[in-house]
Amino acid sequence: MTPWSRIICLAFLLVGACYSDIGRPKPLIFYVVGDWGRMGSPNQKVVAFQMNEWAKNEDPRFILSMGDNFYDVGVKNLDDPHWKASFEQAYNGDRIIRKPWYVALGNHDYNGQPDVEIAYSKVSDRWKLPSRYYSRIETGEDGSRVRLTVIDTSPFEKSAYQDPLMKDKVASQDTLRQKKWLDSLTSLTDTDWKIVVGHHHIYTGGARKNDPNTVRASLEPLFIKNNVDVYFCGHEHDLQHLKSSKGVTHYLLSGAGSDLRPTGMITESQFAASIQGFMSVTVTKKSLVINVVDYMGNILHTATVTH
Repeated sequence: MTPWSRIICLAFLLVGACYSDIGRPKPLIFYVVGDWGRMGSPNQKVVAFQMNEWAKNEDPRFILSMGDNFYDVGVKNLDDPHWKASFEQAYNGDRIIRKPWYVALGNHDYNGQPDVEIAYSKVSDRWKLPSRYYSRIETGEDGSRVRLTVIDTSPFEKSAYQDPLMKDKVASQDTLRQKKWLDSLTSLTDTDWKIVVGHHHIYTGGARKNDPNTVRASLEPLFIKNNVDVYFCGHEHDLQHLKSSKGVTHYLLSGAGSDLRPTGMITESQFAASIQGFMSVTVTKKSLVINVVDYMGNILHTATVTH
């Protein structure tokens, strides 16, 4: 390298890139975090800090929230103190503060007023929850296309219909209509990747591994039928990667945004850890690379999904 080349390269490094990277398409990157809304602790703010640290190098386009956004009983209204303490003031790092959050609803959100969380989309620039379930397409600079289908899993959880805080709210939802909608979107072949986002797990080696799983019974057949690439969820308070022999779907559980529970491995398990953290996802036309990152910034596990 000539002296002039070194000078030019150093100049670009000072602004975050060397000349050798000019013209290369920037990959689509996003973060996944769930089960986080606890007024900043335990370790919620530490995870938020590490997300911001990673964003200094990766510059994610958006953040996916896996639900159970506010503990223990959701939010009551638009003035609920959770909005500032658990969201606005917790995720206020300079690199993530303006990133949009695409939000799923969890069972604890149903303990409160899920419609208030939808309404907050109209007063917040970054909180994106237009309805209880919705879909969007994101496109990378390399032309890669991913369909994010965000679903509302609580109405598929049978135990919710016995919960006094939830039963009327879930009973008012039309699960058959949502399944038809999900089937219609995941059957399309107009994107490179099919990602479904919800709160409840399909598989887990965690604390609920022996519980009846009515969500799996309802949704897994659609994932298998339509070759869904990845299902992101939370509900269990840990970090997991699972892969069933049935179908192509990888199950990534990111529910360690704050509180923790013990976890473990089952037949489908590829990885499990009971430690606070999040997931960083890099999308190209050929692969999805998911890094599982703990609250100290360490990569605990990498899952690579290819066609």
